[in-house]
Amino acid sequence: MKPIVKVENLSKQYRIGAQEVSYQTLRDALAGVVRNPLGRLRRRAQSPVVWALEGINFEVQPGEVLGLVGSNGAGKSTLLKILSRIVEPTTGRADLYGRVGSLLEVGTGFHPELTGRENTFLNGAMLGMKRAEITRKFDEIVAFSEIERFIDTPVKHYSSGMYTRLAFAVAAHLEPEILIVDEVLAVGDAAFQKKCIGKMGDVARAGRTVLFVSHNMTAVRSLCERVLWLDKGRIIEDGDADRIIPIYTQRGTVVALEQLWEDPSTAPGNEKVRIRSANVKPLTGDGNGEMTIETPLQVEFEFWNYVPEAVLNFTMHLYTVEGSYVFATASEVEPRPRGLLRQVVKIPANFLNDGAYSVAIQIVEDTSNTLCYQADILVFEVSEAPRSGSWFGKWPGIIRPKLEWVSESVTADEDIYEYERE
Repeated sequence: MKPIVKVENLSKQYRIGAQEVSYQTLRDALAGVVRNPLGRLRRRAQSPVVWALEGINFEVQPGEVLGLVGSNGAGKSTLLKILSRIVEPTTGRADLYGRVGSLLEVGTGFHPELTGRENTFLNGAMLGMKRAEITRKFDEIVAFSEIERFIDTPVKHYSSGMYTRLAFAVAAHLEPEILIVDEVLAVGDAAFQKKCIGKMGDVARAGRTVLFVSHNMTAVRSLCERVLWLDKGRIIEDGDADRIIPIYTQRGTVVALEQLWEDPSTAPGNEKVRIRSANVKPLTGDGNGEMTIETPLQVEFEFWNYVPEAVLNFTMHLYTVEGSYVFATASEVEPRPRGLLRQVVKIPANFLNDGAYSVAIQIVEDTSNTLCYQADILVFEVSEAPRSGSWFGKWPGIIRPKLEWVSESVTADEDIYEYERE
């Protein structure tokens, strides 16, 4: 069978540290060449380079669902941008035999001044769809996105969640032969993520091809039979998902109990808020830093708020390192003063099971507009508590609460004797 995606010796090189050149007129450019004809070549030669991808080779068959996994900076998004014809490779080639629908980031291809309805038709036209075909699918797209009330509102007024819903609905319902989805569902709620995973499964069962990037290993395992593991621009493993994902999650777990950004210009966030630090620590007071299932934990975040009296709330998302959602907890919605602020949340003892966990922080403005979402900001491990007596191995489940049990006698011993005699 002829592959629908064929990648041969694909590499992508970037130059880093080169100074961005401001806009020049033709006259300025010609004058610069006359004054220093070799200057630009020297600057390029002196700029360090990094290979985002190097020597990538793989094929995808029609109807196959391929998961791409790897740590941040492994080259996953660069690969998808090349496959989507957004970025040109430095060497090699990538051949795709079919219409491609890409969802690489929230609102890809949306024009902020156009309404949701107009952007749906615009995106459909960009995918090569006829107007009649888009019209036929339009009601289904809007129903899936659940933003019927705002479909005729300019998308510049949409929250990031609304962007995600509509962008995914357009990409998934306009029937591309190849659907490319990057890690964009993190800003959606759990119910919408589940809905999107189900839709991608429907797309695959219809015989179309899906390339799926996610840090949620549960979603990858449920959707993909095959996984491509990237690390530092190279393919580490290519094969069965049930075999590769456990190896990847175990090898990729790097404990990060503290993060600090002293320079606001490099900190996560935007012109409204930026995260300064995050840390997780035990509250046992013994000073050894050990975290067991019996240890209460404290998670602390510091952030710069640049907008006086901004109405903000914070949500902490906790995942297993395999990507299973453990829980989310949110702060109160209230106005916050301008300056360096702190948020603290406590996880009680005898709640989490032993294992490794990942923390994500989300800062929301006016209960709807996500200002910042930082995944994997902290990673910590909870170990089994020392105990005496017999032991039966690891307890099942993600959480392991110590609940109150009450023992009571319902009947006396003589009542049992009378019952047995009868």
